[in-house]
Amino acid sequence: MKAAPEPKGVFINCPYDEDYNPFFEATIFCVIRCGFKARAAAEHVGSTQPRISRIRKIIQECPLGIHDISRTELNPDNDLPRFNMPFELGLFLGAQSYGDRDQRKKEFIILDTDTRRYREFISDIGGQDISEHGGDPRQLVSKVRTFLNSHSGDAPLPGGSVIWEEYEVFKLRLPEICRRMRISPEDLEFRDLVYIVSDYVSEEPAPEDEDEEDEASED
Repeated sequence: MKAAPEPKGVFINCPYDEDYNPFFEATIFCVIRCGFKARAAAEHVGSTQPRISRIRKIIQECPLGIHDISRTELNPDNDLPRFNMPFELGLFLGAQSYGDRDQRKKEFIILDTDTRRYREFISDIGGQDISEHGGDPRQLVSKVRTFLNSHSGDAPLPGGSVIWEEYEVFKLRLPEICRRMRISPEDLEFRDLVYIVSDYVSEEPAPEDEDEEDEASED
């Protein structure tokens, strides 16, 4: 029997902090629900490799990228901007521009709260289509779904609103899933969440399957 092909890797470039976590978790769920493999620098903890080396390797292995540059404001503790997201976007663009044939096939989406805000801090990316999520995780899921839908094969993906509803159900079930796995929801790391979402998505029946089950129970 022929093995199923490995899902396409999607590099998620975003902030890692408590305030952004609802966006990050929703993005991970959407990527996996759409049949892709979620990748991020956060997948390696305590590695002996320099962080930049790990990021380069992930970018090299991912044909697709999601770049949220919405969190470049000044840090209130030191009055310095956050440059990691624009920097990693630059690495991805460099791989696409100067890499081999496979690297030049890379595709990506740039997300921000507003389509015009980038002009104030990274105007060199002018000409790129910026997808606006308005600071709303639900809108972000819709934008990510639209991007992934153009790389998912012939059959269209479920709509963004449907994926968001599935994500909300998942969030309600997550505490019980964590309890069974003996992990506190507050202690979940990137690799934990990817494993849990992947397992959940693979076992959760599709809506049409649930309808068939309901009809069978009525008979």
